[in-house]
Amino acid sequence: MLTTPEHRTGTCQSDDVTIHYRHFGSPGETPMLIVHGLSYFSYDWIDIAGELCGDREVVAMDMRGFGDSTWSPTQKYALDDFAGDMANLLDHLEWPKAIVMGHSMGGRNSTYFTAGHPDRVEKLVLVDSSPVNAPAGGKRVMNIVAGVPDVFADFDAALEYFGQDPHSPQDSSVRSRMENYLKPADGGFVIKRDTAFREKFRKQRDTGEREPLGADMWERLGAIQCPILVVRGMRSDMFTDETVPKVKEANTNVTLVELDTAHNVGGEDPEGLVREVKKFL
Repeated sequence: MLTTPEHRTGTCQSDDVTIHYRHFGSPGETPMLIVHGLSYFSYDWIDIAGELCGDREVVAMDMRGFGDSTWSPTQKYALDDFAGDMANLLDHLEWPKAIVMGHSMGGRNSTYFTAGHPDRVEKLVLVDSSPVNAPAGGKRVMNIVAGVPDVFADFDAALEYFGQDPHSPQDSSVRSRMENYLKPADGGFVIKRDTAFREKFRKQRDTGEREPLGADMWERLGAIQCPILVVRGMRSDMFTDETVPKVKEANTNVTLVELDTAHNVGGEDPEGLVREVKKFL
């Protein structure tokens, strides 16, 4: 994974937003749709998509409100909205059925979509995603997202906020990623993510009130009839050891494997993730 894989980009209209996506490979085996997590976007999946598109099309989407997709003008960010975008994108691509892979929040949305559209999903891959987030990881994410400033003066300030080396060289993958994660704004740069998510976490942090998810995700996971691969990071603070047997018991179609990573499985061990996904496929 030393060179950036060739791909094209496209857009798809879906309800009140325009979905941006990256398209790899050419028609062959069942195509794959990749859905990123809350602190990520399609850019983070370029190398992995490039490794998985040898015998099929692979599309990595930016969820509504993220990356280069547009923000919902009425802040429609419910599970049904994300699932609707996935269905509309599959229709736009003219894919009657796909393999769906989602990380973290993207895994939750993928689980919800698969349970509601069993005819559209051949196999499901969940990357460090389970029906419940562990308290420690949930608190960490809440504090990071809630604390994001209105604007970063420059890329160095953003790197420092997210615990990266602000002195990283211009051509480093860390700096390149941050440059793609931000967009210009008055006074500097902002994250390519609707501030509605930040405000939601600020409310949770300040009041202790969490917005209802709107679905029983254990029930949704249990309802899925296709094969499911769950790839857990062994050092993840979002998906703890205690949750592993519960996930296995929730659905007999689950195959669970573990890699020696924290929550960002694809970022820390892309080769391992690609290996396990290819084995599953």
